[in-house]
Amino acid sequence: MRRKMFLAKIHRATVTEANLNYEGSITIDSALLEASGILPWEMVDIWNITNGERFQTYVIAGEPNSGVICLNGAAARKVSVGDKVIIAASAEVEHEEALQWQPTVVKVDDNNKVVEVSKKETPFTLYAA
Repeated sequence: MRRKMFLAKIHRATVTEANLNYEGSITIDSALLEASGILPWEMVDIWNITNGERFQTYVIAGEPNSGVICLNGAAARKVSVGDKVIIAASAEVEHEEALQWQPTVVKVDDNNKVVEVSKKETPFTLYAA
C-alpha cells in the first residue's frame, strides 16, 4: 500500500509579486527550495493564510536569496502582494517508509529569509510512552 505524505513546506512566506501575464506557476527563491527540498517543476499546494484560497501549481526556481515568491498566470488572481502563504509539497511512499516519515518545515521571516529548518517527528515517536 502507498500513502500520500506531507513532504515539505515553506511556512508563512510573503507574496512579493503576482504576474498575471506569465504562463503559470509559482516562482520561489531557490535558497528556499534548497532548504525545503522542494524541486523545480514539482507540484505544490498553495494555502493563502490571508484570504483562505487554496490551489495547486508547479514550481519555478527564482534567484537565490532574492526572497521572491511570485504567483504567475491564473494563480496571480488568488493572491495579493503581501499575502502570507504556505507552500506545501507531498510525496507517495510505501507504508513501511511512511511509518518513519519526517517532513521538512522551513519557517521564514517577513522578507522570506530562512529563520528555521526542522524535521517533524513521526507520529509514533510523538505518542510513544
